Amino acid sequence: MKTPSLRSTDVSRRDFVRSAVLTAAVAPLIVPSRLLGAGAPSGRIRVGCIGAGRIAQSHDMPGVVNSKLADVVAVCDLDSRRAASGKASIEGMFKRNELPVPTIDLYGDYREMLARKDIDAVTISTPDHQHAEPALAAILAGKDVYLQKPFTMTHEEGALLKAACGKSDRIFQLGSQQRSWGPNEQFRKACEFVRSGRVGRLRSVEIGLPTDPTAPDNPEQPVPPHLNYEMWLGPTPQVYYTEQRVHSQGKDRKTGGPDVGSRPGWLRNDAYCLGMITGWGAHHFDVAHWGMDQELGGPSKLEGKGEFPTNKIWNVHGAYYVESLYPGGVKLTVSDKFPNGIRFVGDEGWIFVSRDASQQSKSSDPAMPKTLKSLDASKPSLLEPSEKLAVQFPHSTSHHKYWLERVKDRRPSLVPATIAHAANTACIVNWIAMKAARPLMWDVKAERFVGDAAANAMLSRPERGKWGAVQLAKSKGIKVAKA
Repeated sequence: MKTPSLRSTDVSRRDFVRSAVLTAAVAPLIVPSRLLGAGAPSGRIRVGCIGAGRIAQSHDMPGVVNSKLADVVAVCDLDSRRAASGKASIEGMFKRNELPVPTIDLYGDYREMLARKDIDAVTISTPDHQHAEPALAAILAGKDVYLQKPFTMTHEEGALLKAACGKSDRIFQLGSQQRSWGPNEQFRKACEFVRSGRVGRLRSVEIGLPTDPTAPDNPEQPVPPHLNYEMWLGPTPQVYYTEQRVHSQGKDRKTGGPDVGSRPGWLRNDAYCLGMITGWGAHHFDVAHWGMDQELGGPSKLEGKGEFPTNKIWNVHGAYYVESLYPGGVKLTVSDKFPNGIRFVGDEGWIFVSRDASQQSKSSDPAMPKTLKSLDASKPSLLEPSEKLAVQFPHSTSHHKYWLERVKDRRPSLVPATIAHAANTACIVNWIAMKAARPLMWDVKAERFVGDAAANAMLSRPERGKWGAVQLAKSKGIKVAKA
């Protein structure tokens, strides 16, 4: 079969009001013109998908299609085989949902997709180093945006994208889907319990994350003819191509199409990803901030250490331990030695939350059970249901559907750019603390390290050639804060 070619061409008043104020600049009550009038096809949103790899086909594309609120009309990927596979996958999803299959165009350059006036919104499911530039371009093109976590690769990019979202009327939502996780909504419940005082005064928070394995560097290989490797590298340094660095070029055993199920190599290279501290960390720091009532806050002091392999390709961090101090004297610790999840510890006990039904505690605390449930506590009374909790948040069991509903009604999203940037910043400064292996002071308001030029230099990275969000901003006359 010939591969298709790419065209060149129910909330408490206090918290709802607070959320609305925080995101007013992002989401004024303006409905896209295409969704209004007699010609609007039942108000369905027209979505373009940027990226057609593992997270796109397993999560973002199904989330949009299964919402039954949108038509996917375009797919873009720098690997033409993946673009074609994404199109076929989406068509199958529409058929299984017994919905009319829309006409889906293929693109190899997201900028050509964004030029289409008939596209209302985009999902961005690209490697971390390719988040900021397409997201900024989409906002400038007047598209609503669902962006995979983490928010951006660097802090400089994050500040730029947050500012752009704040000046626009677009609905932005980060893919921090733990806020919409599962039918039990355990992350929301945990944060409501903690924020409502179930554990008493909050004293500490523990975040447990896994690590990624490393492997010897593979030699150079020819660039596949269906991959735009130059554009894939984007703002990162020019280095030789090898499959280990990018994503699998193998075939799926069941479909015979490209393998989009394997975990890609770029997740293990710190030119394209900072490792699990921003991989799973983007999710867990978001939930930690949510439960701590620090969604726009951050740490003031940090100190930690991490193991970094000497490999050039798979070189993200291994084992690590970082302590940081938050307002109110709350100590937040992140480590691979904790169970994968978040534990909130207060004067009256602790509450633990995770995705998995069971987690081995790995804790030296004798009061901790050996196995932890996905929502667990030091005593059952901390988790007793109540309709009179002091703090309640929006209910959501479908992150993409929630975003699309906000695209239609222009109310605040679950994770706007302001909140996304704060959580991402916490991840990044923890990574810098690992690298620095010395005490650091962080000014949350100024978003700079105090008296540490070397640490501040790690908040940004040079951009290669014409690529990158900073270069895009400058080309559009947008002021970029000095890094």
